[in-house]
Amino acid sequence: MTQRISAHQRLLEAASELFYRNGIAATGIDAIVKEAGVAKKSLYNNFASKQALVEAYLAERHKEWLALYDARMQGALTPKDAVLAVFLAYEDHAAQAYGHGFRGCGLLNAAAELPADSAERRVVRQHKEQVETLLRQHVEAYLDGRHQRAETVAHYLAFLLEGAMARAGLEGNGECLVQARAMAAQMLEAL
Repeated sequence: MTQRISAHQRLLEAASELFYRNGIAATGIDAIVKEAGVAKKSLYNNFASKQALVEAYLAERHKEWLALYDARMQGALTPKDAVLAVFLAYEDHAAQAYGHGFRGCGLLNAAAELPADSAERRVVRQHKEQVETLLRQHVEAYLDGRHQRAETVAHYLAFLLEGAMARAGLEGNGECLVQARAMAAQMLEAL
């Protein structure tokens, strides 16, 4: 017996594909509805507006990354492994099959299109802050509780990770992320 996918889920999947491939501004409601195979009324029955759909898309991207991170943490036996699990989760996200190629971080791509004070952009910022917090917690464990130093190192690692992700998006593959993980491991060894 096949499970039916709800209109809500089909709309979110269609929007995710189109927003990532074409951008938010370039993706109209009609394209999303057509891709989802639902009536336009279904969109407004499930999402109050395109803005609400964008927020749901960004929240879904965040959940995708957290699931990848959680999976990587299952194999993290040391604090160093935990730091590198953050990088590996980004590598995993880059390696996921995107129908029209890897374009970098979908959250950052979206943020570039959104007004600076928008609720949607705050979702992106919260994700990036959570990633840096995770890095800080893992680095602090690695440094046996040296909080101030861990905060500085985590900030550097977050910048390294974001720069690598931006560059990987330009190059269309995750090789920069692999290199960034190797750099992060060297940084940790040098502490």
